[in-house]
Amino acid sequence: MGDDLKKAPAPRPAERSAVDAFLDKARDVAPSCGRGRLIFALDATMSRQPTWDLAQSIQHDMFRTTAAQGGLDVQLVYFRGFRECRASGFVSQGAGLAALMARISCQGGHTQIGRVLSHALDETRAQRVGALVYIGDAMEENADHLCALAGQLGLLGLKAFLFQEGADPIAKGAFREIARLTGGAYAAFDLAAPRRLAELLGAAAAYAVGGLPELEKRAGQGEDAARLLLSQMGSQ
Repeated sequence: MGDDLKKAPAPRPAERSAVDAFLDKARDVAPSCGRGRLIFALDATMSRQPTWDLAQSIQHDMFRTTAAQGGLDVQLVYFRGFRECRASGFVSQGAGLAALMARISCQGGHTQIGRVLSHALDETRAQRVGALVYIGDAMEENADHLCALAGQLGLLGLKAFLFQEGADPIAKGAFREIARLTGGAYAAFDLAAPRRLAELLGAAAAYAVGGLPELEKRAGQGEDAARLLLSQMGSQ
């Protein structure tokens, strides 16, 4: 994990928060061998609470979608507040990821997408990661810096799938470029249509486990989300 994502020295047990304790416990869970690995990153700043709640309720679709392929291990990464950016260990069940997310509340702050991308670079250099999924609605950072990090992810073969809630034009432009530079894909969704996000997460998870052949198979079976991701990945 990148240095800027490491936590400060742990306080005495009596002073630790429930979130710190739970993340430490999850970090000790070793991922299963031979399974897909996906980094699931979310903006947890104050405006994101409705989207966080939605993602928590539908994240199990990623595990369900990939069960027949051998399964998926997912790492939760989030940022919020004043320069707080944390990552869990990899979990192998939707219940475990839901339990992690239930202990985290959104807090005001600026976006920290650069730290998410830097962390994804460190994880991928240590062990192959099948895909990075990022969900957010804003971008308040230097776009050129983010694009430089995205280019490095592309060189390592880690494709980023960026799903935007809303239609902020600055975020849209940055998300699209990050996706392009990694060879991944971008899509927008609306909280009024939660199934679209669920389908996008399922398609990205399928890619993380089975690669392009699995995504192509699902597209051939009529899955719109798989077709959407493939249409962008194939045009780059």
